[in-house]
Parts: sequence; structure tokens; C-alpha cells
Amino acid sequence: MLVLVYLLLGYVLRRLPQFPANTGLVLNQFVLYIALPALVLQKIPLLQFSSQLLLPALVPWLLLLLVAGAVVTAGRVWGWQRQTTAALLVVLPLGNTSFLGFPMVEAFFGAQALPVAMIYDQAGSFVALATWSTIMAALYNPNAERPTVASISQRILLFPSFIALALALLLQPWAYPYPALVDSLLGSLSATLVPVIMIAVGFQFRLQLEPGEKGPLAFALAVKLLAMPFTAWLLLQALNAQPQILQVTVFEAAMPPMVSAGAIAIAAGLAPRFVSALVGLGLVLSFLTLPLWSALLGGV
Repeated sequence: MLVLVYLLLGYVLRRLPQFPANTGLVLNQFVLYIALPALVLQKIPLLQFSSQLLLPALVPWLLLLLVAGAVVTAGRVWGWQRQTTAALLVVLPLGNTSFLGFPMVEAFFGAQALPVAMIYDQAGSFVALATWSTIMAALYNPNAERPTVASISQRILLFPSFIALALALLLQPWAYPYPALVDSLLGSLSATLVPVIMIAVGFQFRLQLEPGEKGPLAFALAVKLLAMPFTAWLLLQALNAQPQILQVTVFEAAMPPMVSAGAIAIAAGLAPRFVSALVGLGLVLSFLTLPLWSALLGGV
């Protein structure tokens, strides 16, 4: 209920003249550079490393390959416009696994499940955003510079939450638990993540479509909210995943399309209205599908 209230607040604030058009972008930057790194520093040291932690890092990449193949096949069978297919290749494989995923995982599975969600996000979604989505956007945007190994590596290594992840792993053996002041600071900063990012998402919500985009939109939402988590569940069952690993990984796979991937597609000029509608409507529908997935996974 709180998340819905935050979304509504953002939607209302967009209509007030006191809030400029780039308010959503500014709030996103605060989360990327402050709140999300603080959360990573706070939670990653709680991880107890084992071979099972390879699963939430591996599953998003397997899903990416399957979804990319499905998008290319569907685009050819149904004759979608090239821009629509390109937009789906950039956006659809990636879920909103941090901004929405972290608060939702904590709400449904508890704070102790967050480190697994962070592995899924950082080793899967984030690296795929910096590599796969960037490359796809450049390939389909004739005006974009071709990404190089150096530019992609720089994007990954200098990303704030990746730096926080490296620091958390380095500090874990000798600096954890943190001093009380540091722990309190990280806790207060990370607590801003949910309200700030949800207000930002509500502020940027749009729902407009061009003719002929309803079919691809329905396909994309069905794949992202239903087929991807179901496929993840099948994979993890076959790999004998531990219950918490299975629950959190499937739940993260069920997240709606990633806002940041949508921003990359829009910046590349790939069906901007379609992408905005996919991200916005996916977010709204996820408030129905995520509780259902949580209920189904609760008996694992």
C-alpha cells in the first residue's frame, strides 16, 4: 500500500508547476548514487557464500537468451516494425530488479532475502544493462557510436552500486559489523530508496501507444510478467535450488521491465511511446502479478 501511495504522489507532483519536468530524472540520480549504494553496502556483508549463489547470477542470463530468441521469432512471424522489435530486445529481457525488486522482495520475503536479490540484480540485470542493452541500442540506432570493450568495462566499473558491491565484499572480512555511526548512516540513506524511486516512477508514468503496438505490448507483458518467472521456476527446480534461492530468483524474474533499460531504448529513438507504455503498464500490472507469484512461491 505504501508503494502505491508513493506512485500516486509522484503522479500528482508531475501536475504541480513547482516540480520541473526533470524531477523524475533527478530523483533517479539520487537513488543511483546515494540510496542504492548504501543499501548494497548494508546488505551484501550478510551473504553466506555458497555454490547456490551462482544460480541467481546465472538465471537472468539464461532468461535473456531465451527472451531475445522469442522476440526475434515473434517479430518475424507477426511482422512487427523494426523499431518495435529493437525496443523489445533492449528492454524486455531486463526487469526492474533493484528499484522495485528490492522493496518487493523485502516486503514479501523479509530483509534476510535481500542479499540474494542483490546478486540477481548486480551480476545479472545490471551487467546485462551495461552490456546487452547498450550494444543492442547502438546496433539499432544508426546515430550512436559503436560500444567498445573499454567503454563497456568503464560503464560497469564506475557504476556507483558496482563500486559499493566491491567495497562491501572487501570490507566484509575485517570491517563488518560496521561501527554504529556508519551502520546508522547506511540504514537511514538506504531507507530513502523505496519512497524516492517510487515517487520518481510515478512522476514519469506515461501510457500512450501508436497504431499496431497493442499486439507487441500484450506479448511483451505476458512474457515479462508470466513466462519469464515460470521459466526461471522450471530451471531452478531442475537445478535443485534451495528454497530461498528459488523464491527470490523467480520473484526477481517476475519484475516488470526495467526503467533504466527503457531510458536507453528511448534515448536511442526506439519506439519511445511504446517503451514508455510498456514500462508504465508493466509496473501497474506487476502490483497484481507479484502478489500472485509470492503466494505461489510461499509453499516452496
